[in-house]
Amino acid sequence: MPKFAANLTMMFTEWDFLDRFQAASDAGFAAVEYLFPYDFSADAIAECLRQNNLTQALFNLPPGDWEAGDRGLAALPERADDFRQSVTRALDYAGTIGVERLHMMAGVADSASAEALACYKVSARYAVEKCADKGLNLLLEPINNRSVPGYFLNDFNMAAQVISDLKMPNLKLQFDIFHRQIIHGDVVIGLQESLPITDHIQIASIPSRHEPDGEELNYPFVFAELDRLEFQGYVGCEYNPRGKTLDGLQWFESFRR
Repeated sequence: MPKFAANLTMMFTEWDFLDRFQAASDAGFAAVEYLFPYDFSADAIAECLRQNNLTQALFNLPPGDWEAGDRGLAALPERADDFRQSVTRALDYAGTIGVERLHMMAGVADSASAEALACYKVSARYAVEKCADKGLNLLLEPINNRSVPGYFLNDFNMAAQVISDLKMPNLKLQFDIFHRQIIHGDVVIGLQESLPITDHIQIASIPSRHEPDGEELNYPFVFAELDRLEFQGYVGCEYNPRGKTLDGLQWFESFRR
């Protein structure tokens, strides 16, 4: 049975952020993820996890100035110093919160730029070596250009090539099914091919990014395939509920802890 992690950035938004941990636990989740923890104390988050017997599945490195349009720094040569500071900050939080994987956002840059690709690889090597020192995996996630126009890492084949080129055992793929379907389609074959390098999966309906209970994909079939493939990582529920979070959890009833 897949191990699901509630995404607290997108789900349970009827509660204040620190109260979402209990709401997710009460709803039957055993793990959580979110985009960024940095507006809150790492100690406070760690206490929320402890009190609710939750596992922290994943969070992202600081993305730069989100409000100004930054969506990561790794492929931006002019932001190299900012990127390295972001790695330090993420690892500080990871050490207190307790997490086994961090996602490195690439940023908005020309995906055909050799300079951006070279910078991205340098950034990935730097971050993955720092993560290795702490026993963590670093994840790369392709994101479709419809959701994030101009995002540098917008192709699963590119992500796989970077992972192959760098040859670091703790550099892994974050396989977001929503983005995969928009970019390439062929989700199940993609999962089969990418499973050896995949450490985290995310789900949402396509194209609306709501609960995984309809629209383009047959998620019961996908979940059964994850069991058949014996995927051991977490499946992050990175979706926007259609209405109230709890009202949309019928799909999750058979998976509650």
